[in-house]
This record gives sequence, structure tokens and C-alpha cells, in this order.
Amino acid sequence: MKVSTKGRYALRLMIDLAEHNTGEYISLKDISQRQGISTKYLEQIVSQLGKAGYLNSVRGPQGGYKLARAAKDYTIGDILRVTEGKFAPTTCLLDEKNQCEMYEECATISFWEGLYDVINKYIDSYTLEDIVEQHRQKGMWDYSI
Repeated sequence: MKVSTKGRYALRLMIDLAEHNTGEYISLKDISQRQGISTKYLEQIVSQLGKAGYLNSVRGPQGGYKLARAAKDYTIGDILRVTEGKFAPTTCLLDEKNQCEMYEECATISFWEGLYDVINKYIDSYTLEDIVEQHRQKGMWDYSI
């Protein structure tokens, strides 16, 4: 399993929106500067997240983006699946019902199903709020004398 740049940036975008949530819309330019991600790339990502209903947006000079729900209501799995799709370790697990003609005879299917289950449980066990809180905690201890 490998998460693409788009998936990693989508997660960073959502974390940024959660961390800077004041109720106001946040411009992509501000997010771009804080995250070091081009505005053009962020535009592609917000388009996908917006279509999924994860972001609210307003156009214009005072426009921007904000989370459509509270940070606690997004799992990391939810966010990553928008850009990455399913995290199935084999193609035969991509369909809701396994269509593989070898399914009944396959010696490895239970292994792949178990791995898929572990991946999904892990990425769904963290919320956006959890990641934001971990980042805040890390920042509290990050100081120099």
C-alpha cells in the first residue's frame, strides 16, 4: 500500500483547515503558504473533497474553504479514500462481493482479506480531530532554551 502525494496533501489540507478553524473561510493561498503546496495542486484536491461533501466553499475576495462538519466527524480513512480509492491489497478485493473465479480455491484469500481488514480498521480508527490534537501536543513540547 502506498499513499500518493494527492492523498498526503489532502490530509494536510484537511488538518490545516481544522487547525485554523475560526468559523471563517480560509483561502487556498493561505493554506498553500503554510503547507508549501502549490495553489494549483490544492485546487484539484479541494475539488475532489468538495464533491465528496467534505468542504464548504465561497467564491470571491473573502472566499475560501472550511470543513463541512466537525473535525471529529472525519476519519482519516474517509479523507484518504476520496483521493486514493479503496486500500485493497489485491485487485480481487476491490469489488463489494469478490468476483474472482479462484475465490473458493484460493489459498491466500483469507490472508489478503485479513490484511485489508487491518488496514481499514487502522485508518478508520483515527479522526481528523485526533491528528490535530496529536499535532498540538507535539508542538507543546517543541521548544528551545
